[in-house]
Amino acid sequence: FSVRLTGQAGSGRTALLDAVAADCAGLAPDGVVRLNGHRRTATDLLYGLFDAVHHAPLHRPAPEELLALVRSIGAVVVIDDLEIGGAALDELLEATPECAFLLGTAPDLPAPGIDAHLEEVLLAGLGRAASLELLAKVVERPLTEEEKNWAGDLWFESEGLPLRFVQAGSLLRQRDRLNTDPTAFDEYDYFEPRPDDVPPVSEAPTPETLDVPLPSLGEGAAPAVLLASRLSEAARETLRFTVALGGEVPHQAHLPALVGDTHADAALGELAHCGLLSPAGPRYRLAAGVLAQLEAGGYADEAAAHALTAAQHYAWWVSHPSVTPQRAVAEADAIVAAMGRLVPD
Repeated sequence: FSVRLTGQAGSGRTALLDAVAADCAGLAPDGVVRLNGHRRTATDLLYGLFDAVHHAPLHRPAPEELLALVRSIGAVVVIDDLEIGGAALDELLEATPECAFLLGTAPDLPAPGIDAHLEEVLLAGLGRAASLELLAKVVERPLTEEEKNWAGDLWFESEGLPLRFVQAGSLLRQRDRLNTDPTAFDEYDYFEPRPDDVPPVSEAPTPETLDVPLPSLGEGAAPAVLLASRLSEAARETLRFTVALGGEVPHQAHLPALVGDTHADAALGELAHCGLLSPAGPRYRLAAGVLAQLEAGGYADEAAAHALTAAQHYAWWVSHPSVTPQRAVAEADAIVAAMGRLVPD
C-alpha cells in the first residue's frame, strides 16, 4: 500500500521520508525512486519516474507510450513536497499499479478518491520534552534553566514545529560563540561553524560567562534576519539572490559567478547549517517562513537587479557548449524564477 504523510512545512516530513526510504531499500525490483513534487504535475512525475528507471537519454515517449512503460515499473516512489491531490493524484496512482508511494504533502491538498488505497498519516508538532531534546542536540550541550524556559515559550508559540528548534539551536550556537569569543563575528564579519573534528562543548556556559542575552521570543519565532546577520557576506548575498528568485537557491556551482566571490560556493553550507534552507529534491529552497522574514528585513530591496544578474548569467551559461540539456533542466526552477521576476504577466 501507499502512504501520504501530511504536515506543515518545517514539521520534519523530509527527514521522516528519508528514514523510511532508507528502510525500504531492496523491497521493490526497481528499487527506491526519489522525485521532487515541487511545482510538478502528475504528468511531470510520470516522466520523472520513467527517466529514473529507464536509461533512455534524450528520449521523451509520447503519452500513450509513457503510460505503457510506467505501468510495469515496480518501485518504492518517494515524492516530497507533492503539490497535487484529488483527481490528479488518482491519475498518478492509477498509472503505476506496481509502485508503492511515500508522499509528503501540505495539509491543504485535497485527498484522492476512495479507491486510491492510500494510508493517511498526520505529522503533528513535537511535544515540549522532545522539542527541548532536539534543541539540546542541535546546540550539542545541556541547556541552561534560562534556555529551557525560553525554549518552553518558543514551543508554545511554534506548536512544536521542529524547524523552529533547529533554527533556535543555531541562534544558541552563535550566542555561545559570541560569549566565548566576542570578536567571533568581527574579524571576518561572519560566524564560522565549528569544524567536524572539534569535540562538542561538554558543559553549558555559566551565568558569570554569559554576556550576550538570549534572543527574544520574537527573534526565536522569526530568526532568519538575526541568523543571516552573523553569516558571511557571501551567504547574505546568496540570500538576496534567493529572495529575488522567490526562494529558489541557485546551485552552489553558480554562486561564485553570481556573488562575485570565488569562495561563495561555501555559502550553501552556511545557510543549510543554520536551518535557513530546506531540501527540494536535489536542490534547496528557503525554509518555511524564511522568505517573508528576509523580505521584511530588507533582503528584497534590490530584487529586480539581482534577478537581472541571475538571468544574464543563466543566459550565458545555457548557451555554453558544455552545458547539456540535463544540466539545464536541473537548474530550471531557478532559471524560470529569474525570468518570472523580469517578464511581466
